[in-house]
Amino acid sequence: MIFVTGGAGFIGSNFVLGWLAGKDEPVVNLDKLTYAGNLENLRGVEQDARHVFVRGDICDAALVTALLGTHRPRAIVHFAAESHVDRSILGPGDFVTTNVNGTFVLLEAARAYFSSLNGAERDSFRFLHVSTDEVYGSLGPQDPPFTETTAYAPNSPYSASKAASDHLVRAYRHTYGLPTLTTNCSNNYGPYQFPEKLIPLMVANALAGKPLPVYGDGKNVRDWLYVGDHCSAVRRVLQDGRLGETYNIGGWNEMSNLEVVHTLCDILDELAPASRSYRAQIAFVADRPGHDRRYAMDARKIERELGWKPAETFSTGIRKTVQWYLDHQDWVRNVQSGDYLKWVEQNYGARGTAQERAA
Repeated sequence: MIFVTGGAGFIGSNFVLGWLAGKDEPVVNLDKLTYAGNLENLRGVEQDARHVFVRGDICDAALVTALLGTHRPRAIVHFAAESHVDRSILGPGDFVTTNVNGTFVLLEAARAYFSSLNGAERDSFRFLHVSTDEVYGSLGPQDPPFTETTAYAPNSPYSASKAASDHLVRAYRHTYGLPTLTTNCSNNYGPYQFPEKLIPLMVANALAGKPLPVYGDGKNVRDWLYVGDHCSAVRRVLQDGRLGETYNIGGWNEMSNLEVVHTLCDILDELAPASRSYRAQIAFVADRPGHDRRYAMDARKIERELGWKPAETFSTGIRKTVQWYLDHQDWVRNVQSGDYLKWVEQNYGARGTAQERAA
């Protein structure tokens, strides 16, 4: 059995679904079900006896300790995190609580549990921590991509909180001998992503006839990774990764935000045509404070050591993603709660379009 945190969120639920589709090994899934945690993501396994869902907080030390003692997992895969930069700017406290304190609680519980193991159980136990490329900071246009040895330089409360959690994981490996692994991934996209992130937000707004808000000049560059590829990489690292090592997981797909939005509009023009091109809905808004200009990942280490590389190109992955959202518009409507809509208004409404700011 494996123990997954945050398994009702975007990446976590994709991981759980993929795990149970390919393996018989059960999963204990701990998720607090905040705004981005959604049991609808897991509807396909709600009757599956191999999936044990527990609603709870990783900051609850007694609960985490009890779950480890009861289920005795061979591995912990730690996805649970507050993960949206804009939300971290508006409310950084939640990010410190979940990403730093929550990871600390989980590490302490894992350390106590690991110390109780003997023989083969002890030898096989793993703690895999899922992190982000944002801990490395921002790149210039000609800078080489991030490697696993790039110095940390986080620029937002979100990335700072994830950097802190990465350091805690490293410390628990070196101080206590906890068998840890860390992965740092680039921007994920795909099914079940909460529609505050760029791609699902653009699709939802386009279909609703709303503006497509693009920060600044739209030239901020990200490396885009299909979520199914990310999950397959995590499985490979869990299986064969070298203890104490970090593995960068990237899609080898550097694109500016505006290029991504143009691609989405063009696919929607084909698959769900309207009276005019969806590009007409693009609206440039005031830039995010401290917006990192470029991220890029060097994923050669995981390919060299573990034989992993992404199966999807951006063109194949983004088409699958748009089609999924077109086929699951009920899912989008269900997750767009009143709290979500209030957040969108708070974040984007105050910025206004470029035209409104110039008036």
